[in-house]
Amino acid sequence: MTDAYAEGRTLVLLRHGKAEQNEDLPDADRSLTSRGEADAAASGAWLAKHNLLPDVVLCSTARRTRQTWHQVAMGMTGSPPEGGSAGPRPEVRYEADAYEAHPDDLLALVHRVDPAARTVLLIAHNPGISLLSALLDPARATDPEGLRTSELAVHRTSARWADLARGDTELTHRHTARH
Repeated sequence: MTDAYAEGRTLVLLRHGKAEQNEDLPDADRSLTSRGEADAAASGAWLAKHNLLPDVVLCSTARRTRQTWHQVAMGMTGSPPEGGSAGPRPEVRYEADAYEAHPDDLLALVHRVDPAARTVLLIAHNPGISLLSALLDPARATDPEGLRTSELAVHRTSARWADLARGDTELTHRHTARH
């Protein structure tokens, strides 16, 4: 798989891990469950195994998405994102606009990514993240339920980030880790 990612750009979409159901908290403050943490770490290990380490991470500001990124980073490198590991050091941007976002809002965040970045990881919520995946490759968007928690959708493109539009990618892989 490594050779397939040598050219072009890769956008990895990730729905946050499974979150607790707590009606006493505002939605944005819900935490991951232990399964959500394990699944997110497994997603990170899958990304590392397939040489899909991000140059840029765009992450919703909701607690469960931030926790998802932390666990993904642990899975990729074996240490926390701010830790002392020699692993990847992506630019991480926590984006309030990714919370409860429509696909066009998420695409606008991608448009602002540095053109030098080759791999971008976007961590957000349904339905927006699933709808963005379908918008980018309508021909391969076959699952009517969209992305499941901790599911990755890997999209390849030759388009520049600033120019990325409907139908500009090929959905090459989907992966769901379940513990």
